Amino acid sequence: MVEPTEQLVEETTKEPRKNPEIDSKYRKIILAAQRSKQLQRGADPRVEMDTRKNKPTRIAMKEIDEGKVDFEITSQSSSKQQ
Repeated sequence: MVEPTEQLVEETTKEPRKNPEIDSKYRKIILAAQRSKQLQRGADPRVEMDTRKNKPTRIAMKEIDEGKVDFEITSQSSSKQQ
């Protein structure tokens, strides 16, 4: 599962994290959907785009392409089944 981090990384105080490589288009779509929800709830865009002309999904995709969304890939254990 892909989880974007909720906190912004300030470029002046920290170095940007190295995100893992997005290994499939499906993972990218899931990440963009999660980031799009954050944008819809009021998060500030991390790229210069007109929010009146571009949908949150398009903004999220551009953020991901430019490496401005911090995320980590977590694995789900199959032992949680009961």
